[in-house]
Amino acid sequence: MLRISVESKRKPDDVIKRAVDFFGPDGYGLKVTEQSDTCASFEGGGGGIEITTCTADKGSSVEFTSREWDSQVKDFIGKIT
Repeated sequence: MLRISVESKRKPDDVIKRAVDFFGPDGYGLKVTEQSDTCASFEGGGGGIEITTCTADKGSSVEFTSREWDSQVKDFIGKIT
């Protein structure tokens, strides 16, 4: 299991939209089990991902919890930071 927090220059809703595009049905094909402007959860492939965002000074603070999708989460982090 991976738990990591990062700072992003993007707004919380943009991070979530990009996460859905990246991990969801049109990306890695994970099922979106929860989605709002500040959080998203995905399941599939024997694991899952939870993403929570909140507004920060220059964008957003983003927290990830991953089970079996650690390398993909790290790849996504590179796209939003």
